[in-house]
Amino acid sequence: MTTIAKVTRSSLDLYFRLLKVLLTLLMLLMIVPVLLQILSRYSGIIPRYIWTEEIARFCFVWIIMIGSMIAVREESHFRVDLFPQPETDRQAGFGNLIVHVGMMLVAVVFVVYGYEFAEFGFRQHSEMSGINMLSIYLAFPLAGVTWAVFLLERIVVDVKLISGRSQDSET
Repeated sequence: MTTIAKVTRSSLDLYFRLLKVLLTLLMLLMIVPVLLQILSRYSGIIPRYIWTEEIARFCFVWIIMIGSMIAVREESHFRVDLFPQPETDRQAGFGNLIVHVGMMLVAVVFVVYGYEFAEFGFRQHSEMSGINMLSIYLAFPLAGVTWAVFLLERIVVDVKLISGRSQDSET
């Protein structure tokens, strides 16, 4: 494995670990507004807060998008088997390449239209909490870019399988 490949791989691994930490922090953060909602609804201890539902929803959007980024890297997303079980590494490489290129097309759609969506969000603010909606809508193009980067990593492995070259334990 070349030095550039090692640096790229370690950078992607670091980014992947950061995504996992962010996902964990967002899950913990979402507990606060949900707990406040529950306490305000079923007890008279605290007043009802309207912003808590909105903040929980915003956290949920980011949790879903970061979870999808993680799933693409781990290849733990759902997958429909359209092709018969491959008998050789080359067949497996072709099958995976078709799936990964299809996913890449979805990633490009998320980048292009997500960017437009984020621009739209930049001009809006949340009515309840006053948060600029860019902070929420940015999750979509970021997910698309992240999917594309992780898919490029997988496509390199697919091409190596198809060409018959060793993967150098890059799986």
